[in-house]
Amino acid sequence: MLFNSFEFLIFLPVVFGLYWSVFQRNLKAQNAFLLVASYVFYGWWDWRFLGLIAFSSLVDYLCGLEIGKESQTKKLKKIYLGISLAVNLGLLGFFKYFNFFIESASDLINSVGFQANSYSLQLILPVGISFYTFQTMSYTIDVYKGKLKPTHDLIAFFAYVSFFPQLVAGPIERATNLLSQFFKKREFEYPLAMDGLRQILWGLFMKVVIADNCAAFVNQAFNHPESQPASNLWIGAVFFSFQIYGDFAGYSNIAIGVGKLLGFRLMQNFAFPYFSRDIAEFWRRWHISLSTWFRDYVYIPLGGSRGSKILSIRNIFIIFLVSGFWHGANWTFIVWGGIHAMLFIPLFVFNKNRRNLNPIKMKSLLPSFKDFLSILITFLLVTLAWIFFRAENMQAAWIYLNSMFDWSAFSKPSMNIRVYMFMALSFLFIGVEWRGRTEEFAIQKLGFSKPAIVRYGLYYSLVMMVFLFATKEQEFIYFQF
Repeated sequence: MLFNSFEFLIFLPVVFGLYWSVFQRNLKAQNAFLLVASYVFYGWWDWRFLGLIAFSSLVDYLCGLEIGKESQTKKLKKIYLGISLAVNLGLLGFFKYFNFFIESASDLINSVGFQANSYSLQLILPVGISFYTFQTMSYTIDVYKGKLKPTHDLIAFFAYVSFFPQLVAGPIERATNLLSQFFKKREFEYPLAMDGLRQILWGLFMKVVIADNCAAFVNQAFNHPESQPASNLWIGAVFFSFQIYGDFAGYSNIAIGVGKLLGFRLMQNFAFPYFSRDIAEFWRRWHISLSTWFRDYVYIPLGGSRGSKILSIRNIFIIFLVSGFWHGANWTFIVWGGIHAMLFIPLFVFNKNRRNLNPIKMKSLLPSFKDFLSILITFLLVTLAWIFFRAENMQAAWIYLNSMFDWSAFSKPSMNIRVYMFMALSFLFIGVEWRGRTEEFAIQKLGFSKPAIVRYGLYYSLVMMVFLFATKEQEFIYFQF
């Protein structure tokens, strides 16, 4: 079920009404209702994969219990942790990477002069599997490390794994934050619910108005780069930067907002990343739940930055390459991760990777020229790297890049009036984001000090733009990951 669908427009009010009226008095019943609602939400896409998420949940629930037993030997705890990781990574690897490894192996064999028969399976990638497997793995790892006591409440654990607002595209929550909230009595808080509605509205604006309208021009640019002027390709690359941000951050905002409606507080997943002044800051602000997951469960166990510079650089390369591979079974994602590693390492070597920890010019209306230039360069580098992320394969990425660097980059782009209107709207979007850059989301406090007519005028304007600029219902980009 899509957040931007008619079905969800009916589903959410029904769930909200029953959740706070019928089930509010009994916490276990409330958790059970959330579990049922989450399975309906997930099964709406394809009910056959409900068994997969239930199996993954059951394995980690049982492994967590065994790991958490005080009488259990350390060796057995490691075995149960290994079972948890093997099941989760095995399922993820089979559905997401089986064909990639088979085809890559065949290409390698063919490249050295031998004939290999290419074999692949027609596999459907279960939506959200990359997200909920990481969420369940973090639970068993934290139990093993003693950071968390295992839960005996099967319903609460299953509800935690399948919590529908963030199930299919994050944020990737930790049990230490989200699971613990299933054991606390939740009271309806009007200010929190209103904050959630504002965040949902902004998320829908980012997805429906910004991302979906970028998509048409982006698809045109990337489908036939060789037949278009370079000016179109530059605009297409910039539009994809806006598309993927509006799409993914829009989903996260809707998810966090829906969580607030239900009395849950999910972690912030995006913190205005395109206002970053270097790549290190970008990665502290982009897909925060995944970045911190890899930091805590891969980078630090590898040694982090505690060893020599050489080992630390090795760990940085691993973390970025794995992050790229997490996004999909394609060499383009690995190259994308490698590019970011190459951009990050010079900052690390010269101890510049932690120089921009605070939001830029928190009390200033405009950035300084130095900060503006840093933001512009960082955005340009990120945008060029996104080309590999968007391209269907390496050959397509190189064709696009080569076609961009042409004298036609200075020619007038071939765009219709709707695209020009949307470019103007994009500048307005940037301004609103800049104004709210110190908040959780852009319009969280915008207009609080203004009269009600101004505040509600803003909300109604956003609603009207969502309906006015709405295109054909489109899935979220990160559903494919």
